[in-house]
Amino acid sequence: MVTKTVSASDLRSNLADALDAVNEDEILIVTRRGKKERAIIDLDKLEDLLAANDPTYLKTIKEARDSKEYFSHEEVFGDI
Repeated sequence: MVTKTVSASDLRSNLADALDAVNEDEILIVTRRGKKERAIIDLDKLEDLLAANDPTYLKTIKEARDSKEYFSHEEVFGDI
């Protein structure tokens, strides 16, 4: 994951360009007076991070891995 840093004043002047520059693999760190204060992150990446820290989600993954029930590629995706 790549991080880029931008000052709040530069961000204010170039918000559209900054938002366009953020993608799935980048985080934009916003600074004020040289101190890191906030981050702008791709929404899909944020959702992945939130899910990865959700105990309920992690429990369902463990249960699925412990399960002896498996599906073939064809059962899940059909004839793609």
